[in-house]
Amino acid sequence: MSYGLPKKVFIREVGPRDGLQNESKFIATQDKIDWINQLSLTGLNYIEVTSFVNPTWIPALADADTVTKQIKKAPGVTYAALVPNRRGLDRALESQIDEVSVFISASESHNKENINKTISETEIVLSEVVRESIANNKSIRGYISTVFGCPFEGKVEINEVIRLTDSLFEMGIEELSLGDTIGVAHPLQVRILLEELLKRYPQDKIAMHFHNTRGTAMANVLASLEMGITKFDSSLGGLGGCPYAPGASGNLATDDLHYMLSSMGIQTNINTAKLHSAALFIQEKMKKPLDSHTVKYRMKE
Repeated sequence: MSYGLPKKVFIREVGPRDGLQNESKFIATQDKIDWINQLSLTGLNYIEVTSFVNPTWIPALADADTVTKQIKKAPGVTYAALVPNRRGLDRALESQIDEVSVFISASESHNKENINKTISETEIVLSEVVRESIANNKSIRGYISTVFGCPFEGKVEINEVIRLTDSLFEMGIEELSLGDTIGVAHPLQVRILLEELLKRYPQDKIAMHFHNTRGTAMANVLASLEMGITKFDSSLGGLGGCPYAPGASGNLATDDLHYMLSSMGIQTNINTAKLHSAALFIQEKMKKPLDSHTVKYRMKE
């Protein structure tokens, strides 16, 4: 019995980018490459491998060009990277990335803190990035951060999220990821937002990006599944956080998400053993325990 839930879910692995960007310890370039190569063999069909931002902004990802050029691309896997502006796009195109991800915040304060621009200024920059990406035959994914709450302003109005959603799709993005950057969302809030957005856009155009700051990420996934959403961003081991959002902690853990979905009979196409092996690999390289419940449980076995 399906209980109205999707039969298949697509997991967007963001660990190599969102998971590592906030780490004070620099992970060696070859270790990043080896980790991504392991992730490519798990059955994941989407990996966000890095960010082409100014290295002074995100020192942890200063090796973006080398990483993207040296990974072994597996058939059927989309390799994506975050791109903030035209200069970042030029680097991404040179690195032969498959998909370009652009980002903007739903709150003015976080947008200024994150990329030192107003929302209006950012929309102009992203419009050029999207246009040039399309001209170069790249698929484009959009992110809206602080959708459910801002570390500086608190509440974020749904109308602004809807306006930015319209703006990004009008630019030409193909998929939109809605980010709970500081992990404040609860299931009712998720349902209310999706009820509004799904009046305007089909379910397969929307992905959810939850952080587990307050332990509500998995409950928010279930609420999203009940609304027909089939795409979720997650980070192996629960790695992650935003360097420009005080209080933001790790992402929803890929291994925990996979466990829940597969236990519910929802297909993910992910190999559990290979996923766990990749988690242990990055845990050893980081020299600290991962936060996912799955890793903690299996370490006790």
